[in-house]
Amino acid sequence: MPGVDTNIAIHKLYMDPTHRPVKQKKRNLSKKKNQVIREEIEELIRVGAIQELQFPEWIANVVMVKKSNDKWRMCTDFTNLKKACPKDYFSLPCLGRLVDGCAGYEVFDFLDASRGYHSIFLEKADQEKTTFITEYGLYCGTVMPFGLKNAEETYQRMVNCIFSDQIGRNMEIYMDDMLVKSKKHGEHLENLEETLMKLRESQLRINPEKCSFGVTSGKFLGFMISERGIEPNLDKIDAIVQMQAPKSYKEVQRLVGCLVALNRFISQSGDRNLPFFRKLRQASREEFTWDEECSKSFEELKTYLGSQKILTRPEGKEELQLYLAISEGAVSSVLIREEEKIQKPIYYISHVLHGPEENYPLIEKFVLALITSARKLKAYFESHPIAVVTKQPLKRILSNLA
Repeated sequence: MPGVDTNIAIHKLYMDPTHRPVKQKKRNLSKKKNQVIREEIEELIRVGAIQELQFPEWIANVVMVKKSNDKWRMCTDFTNLKKACPKDYFSLPCLGRLVDGCAGYEVFDFLDASRGYHSIFLEKADQEKTTFITEYGLYCGTVMPFGLKNAEETYQRMVNCIFSDQIGRNMEIYMDDMLVKSKKHGEHLENLEETLMKLRESQLRINPEKCSFGVTSGKFLGFMISERGIEPNLDKIDAIVQMQAPKSYKEVQRLVGCLVALNRFISQSGDRNLPFFRKLRQASREEFTWDEECSKSFEELKTYLGSQKILTRPEGKEELQLYLAISEGAVSSVLIREEEKIQKPIYYISHVLHGPEENYPLIEKFVLALITSARKLKAYFESHPIAVVTKQPLKRILSNLA
């Protein structure tokens, strides 16, 4: 099986010596699942990703997970092995920065690595520790298997190394999601060729069925990106627009979870969603009621989400504006850039007040809004001068404090 040069990447298991090896007792699985396991084992042996062995110190069970197409995926329960491995604190890329870095380009190539983890060899001395047990024998990985602790960090280090001179310039990468970006159509083939050459040199493979070449828009890390800017995933919008009014505490939790994923695109989301948050705080699971206030907010939210939501990205070192808004139940902000005297949103932020925050005086709510925004928008504050704008009479408030 082709693999990346071990000088570029190899996965090692750094073990806590105080942890003793664990041999999990084999679990019995159905005939149908065992047939899938057998087929997967045969394929992994064929490509050289696993090998059979005897007398291992560590043994893990196979876990079968159903995929969205109702087929089964074979995974390994590395729970015990994970406990014995310290965490690798290598920092994965910031999703917001990656998405911002893609907006505004004319042409994109979306690439998906094929069994990317299996491109990284596993340290020979650690292979036995990845042993899993099946009806057909004991097997261990020769390459980095899915589910290992710190595997994501190893993989990201590898792609950072391989594409170091492209990342940020004409490419963005998060794990096995790769995107080639071109400002003009004339640059597209050159940028794509540069990327494909790197893939060939490093022996990384892509899955053609999951790739798109030379397109003007597409989905990346859960967002839709195009020359126009950044848009929310329409599937997430439709999930809320088509949702029936919640009838239970659990359904409100599901609604709030969907909304949190869209917060960046929702102006003053804290105020819009406040009735839902109050339901989660006040109502017990048994005494849940969906009142008129919730129904009104829910319908207004659907109408709001039905309109087009496009965010832009800042250019160079330009000055940005941060508008702050304060209400009784929430503090909110929006980061803005101005283009040809038209203000365009970059990022919406909102924080629902709870506990002592609800009793803060106006100036403290203002400070809370600024602190919340600065923490969320740290990367923008570090890269751009930002002017803070608010309707609050700060001069009068501050003079009263003196």
